[in-house]
Amino acid sequence: MKAVLALPLAFFRLFYQSIYLALTQIWANKTRSVLTTLGIVIGVASVTAVIAGLTGLKAKILSQVETFGTNEIFLSPQTPQRGPLRHATWWQIRFRPEQFDNVLEHCPSVAVVSRIGGVGRRTVRCAEQAVDNVNITGIEPAYHQIEHRPVVLGRVFSPIDDEQVRQVCLIEPKLRDKLHMDRDCIGETIRIASTAFRVVGVIEPRPQMIIGDSSQERYEVFVPFKTLKKLGEPWMYAVASGKSAETLEDAQAELKFFLRRTRNIRPGQPDTFRVESLQNALDSFNKIAVVVTMVAGGIVGISLLVGGVGIMNIMLVSVSERTREIGLRKAVGARRSAIMTQFLIESITLCFFGGLVGVGFGQLLTMAIANIPRAKLDMAHIPLWAIGISFGFAGVVGICFGMVPAIKAARLDPIEALRHE
Repeated sequence: MKAVLALPLAFFRLFYQSIYLALTQIWANKTRSVLTTLGIVIGVASVTAVIAGLTGLKAKILSQVETFGTNEIFLSPQTPQRGPLRHATWWQIRFRPEQFDNVLEHCPSVAVVSRIGGVGRRTVRCAEQAVDNVNITGIEPAYHQIEHRPVVLGRVFSPIDDEQVRQVCLIEPKLRDKLHMDRDCIGETIRIASTAFRVVGVIEPRPQMIIGDSSQERYEVFVPFKTLKKLGEPWMYAVASGKSAETLEDAQAELKFFLRRTRNIRPGQPDTFRVESLQNALDSFNKIAVVVTMVAGGIVGISLLVGGVGIMNIMLVSVSERTREIGLRKAVGARRSAIMTQFLIESITLCFFGGLVGVGFGQLLTMAIANIPRAKLDMAHIPLWAIGISFGFAGVVGICFGMVPAIKAARLDPIEALRHE
């Protein structure tokens, strides 16, 4: 039993002594140790800062996407890559309103659907005030439920507004303020081009997205879907919402089958439309984010290899400086494994020391990144797995680049080492 316990105790004693000697050497040669580990410090700091920035960007986008709901499905016309309509014009492949009639009756996994139309940007006027390039969109009542954009003042469109083609509208608060309208602007009249519309509600502003966002101010006005035709020939797409995340794929399949039938697409012919869910886009983004993180981390991690070369160089110098010490230890019975373990642990300790300092600098860089104005990286943080990878890679560098000096020290002849000047 004693023999069984003696081996782990001996190894622990050797490990403790080696770490103590390593820290002693680092403290005795502070300047040299700092310069030696500089490559490791820069490498770890760079890797952690890059991963923190990408993690923050990913978290920011995911948090914004979640506000829209992952059950949302987008339907839009699309020119196929093959088939007789591969050179079709937009007019030939456009959606028609009647193609979505009774869609909920034939798609049991779909909760709600809203047809959406657009006529581009128009000038909106109220009294003497005018705003150019306002986006005019035609929607159905279900739009608010799908897009999670409630009306904060007034009312939403009713089915009667749409059926009777009423000239009513919803506006955003910033457009209301830009037109110098009253805060309670319900009942006031605005003109879109030359057509008058009565304001019945104020809709919640669209959340600003990181991707595709610009510094240019954008304004929106919503009118009933059927009323939009009074302002010109609209282009059309649709949004839908599945009943649950579990039936989302079924909802997409049902919508594809329904549209192929209503658009008279024969078996074997490609779709002339696209059906995509927000969850699909989210999955694609996650895959891209993982690849970008790995590539960026790998590129920046090259500096860790440069730091490893510095570690190996200084350890070779240390072997030369301590040749007599090594010879003396061998003369009193130290084994090759003990000598090699000592130098290997010294190398690893140097790398871990550099990794610890590097993580500290990486945190400072992360805090600087999070506070960059207009960068929208306020959610940047260093994940625990990134710290683990940094220390793990630093340890691997210490082992790989410390092995050559350790083997050289272990193979020194004790007699020649004692005679070394």
